[in-house]
Amino acid sequence: MSWLQVVVLSVLQGLTEFLPVSSSGHLAIASRVFFDDDAGASFTAVSQLGTEAAVLVYFARDIVRIVKAWFGGLFEAARRNADYWLGWWVIIGSIPIGVVGLLFKDEIRTGARNLWLVATALIVFSLVIAAAEYYGKQTRRVEQLTWRDAVTVGLAQCLALVPGVSRSGATISAGLFLGLERELAARFGFLLAIPAVFASGLFSLPDAFDPVGEGMSASGAQLLVSTVIAFVVGFAAVSWFLRFLARHSMYWFVGYRIALGVVVLILLGTGVVAAT
Repeated sequence: MSWLQVVVLSVLQGLTEFLPVSSSGHLAIASRVFFDDDAGASFTAVSQLGTEAAVLVYFARDIVRIVKAWFGGLFEAARRNADYWLGWWVIIGSIPIGVVGLLFKDEIRTGARNLWLVATALIVFSLVIAAAEYYGKQTRRVEQLTWRDAVTVGLAQCLALVPGVSRSGATISAGLFLGLERELAARFGFLLAIPAVFASGLFSLPDAFDPVGEGMSASGAQLLVSTVIAFVVGFAAVSWFLRFLARHSMYWFVGYRIALGVVVLILLGTGVVAAT
């Protein structure tokens, strides 16, 4: 992997990780369109460590408050407030993607990165996002979250294992279908992603140096720089996106996803870009 590839893909990772447009899908597309090879699922997973570090910093106060409430509530029932239960919902909601990720890790690294699948997922899941915005009542607040909500959003997060779906798009859409306020759905989805992404990134670290399946290898220095770039760009992106969601819907991203998916299908159909 060249340094140009590292910089371009890391900036793209930071920009798209939190938007409902699929960062893994964008990295798969950009790798083949501009560099004629796939960066690989492992490089993508490791670069996501940077964006999740950005989430840790951005939500640091919330995370500290939730952790304190969770530990306090374990030993004292009177302290079991909304933050205490939110800690449990993040733990419970993280289980599905851990199980599915381990069961299908080989498919995620290989066949799931086929650009025909990525382009189709971009288009099809756009309809899911649009439906969530249209039908979501957006009336439920954090105090009303339940373990069923955590499981549902956690299962939706599993869809993000397919490049082109989008982790934030899946979790926010699930939250909207459940009637959560849009900003709450986004915040809960981002918190839910922290355990999954860090586990995936650390698990994929050895393979990023020497890919077992498809994908380019990267040096330790390149992976470090990639993580730093993704962190800086990702911090700016998550800050902007949450402010954007407070005033706008996700319809703005639906049109973009469909247009990108159609362009990729045309490139594939005309033989300009290879699917694998």
